[in-house]
Amino acid sequence: MILLTFRAKIAFGYLRTPVVTAFRWLFESREISNFTYDLDETNRRYLIAMIADVVAVEPSAIERYVREIEANEALKRHVATATAGSDRGFMADPVVRFGRRIGWYAFARAVKPRIIVETGVDKGLGACLLTAALQKNAAEGFSGRYYGTDIDPAAGYLLRGEYAEFGRILYGDSIRSLSALQGEVDLFINDSDHSADYEYQEYLTIGDKLSDRAIILGDNAHCTDRLLQFSLATGRHFLFFQEKPAKHWYPGGGIGMSFKRSPPAR
Repeated sequence: MILLTFRAKIAFGYLRTPVVTAFRWLFESREISNFTYDLDETNRRYLIAMIADVVAVEPSAIERYVREIEANEALKRHVATATAGSDRGFMADPVVRFGRRIGWYAFARAVKPRIIVETGVDKGLGACLLTAALQKNAAEGFSGRYYGTDIDPAAGYLLRGEYAEFGRILYGDSIRSLSALQGEVDLFINDSDHSADYEYQEYLTIGDKLSDRAIILGDNAHCTDRLLQFSLATGRHFLFFQEKPAKHWYPGGGIGMSFKRSPPAR
């Protein structure tokens, strides 16, 4: 009994912080899904280092891109205003936080993609970050276009104004939208139907449309191994980043990263 009590104390020691944080969140937040938060600082640095390795640039370059999106007050105002004016505004928090999506932005800035595709847009937070990246890229002479897919005709309401100039939402079944897509895709983000089989079908559908330098980001990789499976089957590298939210009870999602790397010179 003494040993059981001691072990219980150890176990509940790990649970105490998320329980206390969850209790506070009940009164401080209004969100019910797609929770938003900042990343733990060390976790943020891990993400920067991992992205730098994938795209083969110095971490300082990725750090600049991350700071760039974190300091984008115009985008934050846009998201806050559009959210407050929507029929979902009562379920949103007034402070705009990007979480792991700062990684999406950094990839879009580093890769300078000609076409970005995101499946599963929801309200369009990711869409806004990605089109904000395309906006910056265009100012540097690299044009690009964003396409989001969603079966919900109400999805993507944040993608408006200057951000809509760089992309649009394709409504309907994601597989059908991907099949009809024209052009080579440089950045593909899976975040739609959280079914492992449907996720894999998306990868198979987009596979022939990927450019040689294309990067795939799997937003469901903390739940399924389908992006790893697809990567192994197609000779691609795979890495996984586990998100660690700061001051939030949610344990975090993740980013699966699938990419090709040129062989070292002989």
